[in-house]
Amino acid sequence: MVGIIMGSDSDLPIMQEAIDVLESMDIQIEVDIVSAHRTPEKLFDYSTNAHKRGVQVIIAGAGGAAHLPGMVASMSPLPVIGVPVKSRNSIDGWDSVLSILQMPGGVPVATVALDGAKNAGILAAQIIGASDKCVLDKIIAYKEGLKLKVEKASERVKK
Repeated sequence: MVGIIMGSDSDLPIMQEAIDVLESMDIQIEVDIVSAHRTPEKLFDYSTNAHKRGVQVIIAGAGGAAHLPGMVASMSPLPVIGVPVKSRNSIDGWDSVLSILQMPGGVPVATVALDGAKNAGILAAQIIGASDKCVLDKIIAYKEGLKLKVEKASERVKK
């Protein structure tokens, strides 16, 4: 199972891309809003207990100061993938990117591109696929589909 959390419901349109990818690969998900700044108790509970519910990977999306992914990673034994979200109060999204990217040693957060929730979903599936052949086969098929799209586009351009 993959936990998908975000700091605010305004992040949902971006995080929906991770939801869609994981659902397309039949990976169970749980989705919630967990604000690092407004609900610190919920953040603590989620971070310290997700693995007990069967969550294997956490995707955390946040904008602005974007403390959510790093705070989750500081308390959870699970891999955390951070999605920097360009929010309305953001400085072109760079504040979010750097807040998630620049983690101190010992507290890793895998970071995808600004608004890159689709890649977060794919990365989470790849992490699960490392030990689940069914998911691995779906990743292989997905990547083959990407290859075929490029080959078809190449043929169209050549004509």
